[in-house]
Amino acid sequence: MYDPSKFVDPFIDSFARMHRSFGKQDSALPRMEDIETLNSTLLQLFFPGHLGTGTAKSLKNVVQYLMENAMRLIFDSITLALNYEHPDTSGEDCEKEAEKLCDKIGEALPEIRRILKTDAMAGYEGDPASISPHEVILCYPYMKAVTVYRIAHLMHTLNIPLVPRMMSEAVHSATGIDIHPGAIIGESFFIDHGTGVSIGETSVIGNHVKLYHGVTLGALSYSNHGKEVQGKKRHPTIEDGTKIYANATILGNITIGRESTIYSGTLITEDIPPFSIVRTANTEITVESKH
Repeated sequence: MYDPSKFVDPFIDSFARMHRSFGKQDSALPRMEDIETLNSTLLQLFFPGHLGTGTAKSLKNVVQYLMENAMRLIFDSITLALNYEHPDTSGEDCEKEAEKLCDKIGEALPEIRRILKTDAMAGYEGDPASISPHEVILCYPYMKAVTVYRIAHLMHTLNIPLVPRMMSEAVHSATGIDIHPGAIIGESFFIDHGTGVSIGETSVIGNHVKLYHGVTLGALSYSNHGKEVQGKKRHPTIEDGTKIYANATILGNITIGRESTIYSGTLITEDIPPFSIVRTANTEITVESKH
């Protein structure tokens, strides 16, 4: 029988050569399978009756059950991430820090749910094809992506390592919508269709903004010097009431003024004044005022 054991030691040696050792000896990273379960549980928690809990007789019992499951998954994932990222901190201290962070997350849940209701209404009011807000919650992929984003963003602001990025990537894989947890997004946010939308880390999006599929809010390439701009603003700011149609690309630390309309296929790398209409004709960009 073929014996591959001769490859084990050289393979183990490659870890020491290629990776910094920053985890405790017995530590493990959060598992993506558990993060996917967390995302699913959060969706049910924010929208009980819509996503798998329709037969429950007591809303309080359902919420308590889902809350316990969600917070346990959050606590376990944060604890693992803290243990791995802080090898010089004891496991007990990591658990205490995870408890404090979970308390902050739990306290923020009612406000996050209030904002998510505005997101659902934005989809209902902004899409003539929608029948009800319930249909939006059940059927529109952006609601799943935005729900996970809003919790992941809170975790990002609390400097929780790994977990918010894993949550965002899990829902990206499920919906085709890529929202970095560092982005700042206002209320009443709607992504129509959704597939292919990419929102970068330092993007800032105001209230009542509507995006269509394929929209990119990205950064200009920094070649091999990307780390030099880490932590600096490098993605667009989209002001209140702006509408961006399919496959538009907006790059760099620029501002799209409020109540503007950006038409499909447009590439923008410069500031756009408020109340503008931006379209591409014969490869040239034209900017018109709505007034």
